[in-house]
Amino acid sequence: MVGLMELLLLSFACFRLTRLVVDDLIFEPIRARFFQIIIKDEEEWLESKGIIGELLSCHWCVGVWAAILVVFLHIYVPYSDLFILIMALAGIQSIIYEWSVPKEE
Repeated sequence: MVGLMELLLLSFACFRLTRLVVDDLIFEPIRARFFQIIIKDEEEWLESKGIIGELLSCHWCVGVWAAILVVFLHIYVPYSDLFILIMALAGIQSIIYEWSVPKEE
């Protein structure tokens, strides 16, 4: 059983890893392979090319796989705690940033 502090670190690491895959620019080249740009009535949007595109655009879907990966690393991979700590701190920083930036109207 994990303690409260471990649970928080694992949760924030999953949050950050999910956001990294679904939203961040660094994963854009990977996501782009599974989406196509649709232009209709001078509007442009992305449409997924299949099930992988759907999964890569879904926070809930990626979150499950991120949780599986983080828990696997935590249990089975030596020294993965450093990666988990870095991801957790980046997740906390991301949340603080979202709270501190004024919303555009």
